[in-house]
Order: sequence, then C-alpha cells, then structure tokens
Amino acid sequence: MSAPENIALMKRWFEEVWNQGRMDTVRELLDDNATGFGQAGHETQVHGPADFIPFAQRLRGAFPDIKTTIEDAFGDDQNVAVRWSAKMTHTGGDLGIPPTNRKVHVTGITIARMKNGKIISGWDNWDQLAMLRQLGVVPEDPASQPTLIDKKQPR
Repeated sequence: MSAPENIALMKRWFEEVWNQGRMDTVRELLDDNATGFGQAGHETQVHGPADFIPFAQRLRGAFPDIKTTIEDAFGDDQNVAVRWSAKMTHTGGDLGIPPTNRKVHVTGITIARMKNGKIISGWDNWDQLAMLRQLGVVPEDPASQPTLIDKKQPR
C-alpha cells in the first residue's frame, strides 16, 4: 500500500478502535500473526487480535470516554509513525485500580508496520507513568521526583 493509504489505515485504527470501541476493526486491520510491543508495559508482547482485544477492552473499561487525537502521522509504503494524545476519565476498575473519576491526559507514539492492508507489527511508547500519577497511584510530588535536567547548571 502507499504511504497515504497506510496513514489512512492508522487514522481509522485510532478513530474506530480507541474512540469508538469497535473491536471488529481490530479483527479487520490487525493480522492474526501480528506482534505488538509496549502496549501494556515494556516487557509485554501482544499477539494478534486474540491478545489485543482483551487489552483494548480493559483500557476502555477503565476509561470508557477515551478520546484519542492524532497530533502527527507520517510514513511510507511499509511503516507509519503516529504521535498521539488521549484524554479520558477513570470511571471503571478494569485495570485493577478502583475508579477515581479523575481526568487523565497522556501522550504516546505508535509505530506500525503494514503488509497487504493489515498491521503486522507495532511498537507503542506511551506515558503510562503519567497516567498512574494522574490517577494518584504514584505520587506526583515534583520535588521528590528525579530529573535528568540539572536546572542549577548554567547553559
């Protein structure tokens, strides 16, 4: 497929899977043998719709009003990179965290490889720590958080 077709496929994926909760789209666009990395943690692999659908249902169960926005997307005839953000409210306990009713805003990057109109592999890097901090599961006290930037050093 061409770069514009692959980008359109990914835009459809985010709209239908995440914003609308259409798991039929997962079955249609994700190859049965696809492998995903980073969706549910850095060491977790997701294999095909059989693994991805329960993951998506848990996330949507915790955040049923999830609204993703594609901030940027570019690609070629094989790969697409998507920079995205999501706003959502934690009203469900599907992630093992009792509902907090807190609003959450996270950002992420997804890189997907396509073949014959289907996603065959994907890599996600999204700010799960920010989500946990916004839910109150991890303390947000900036004074206690380590930083790689030494603000006292002259530039």
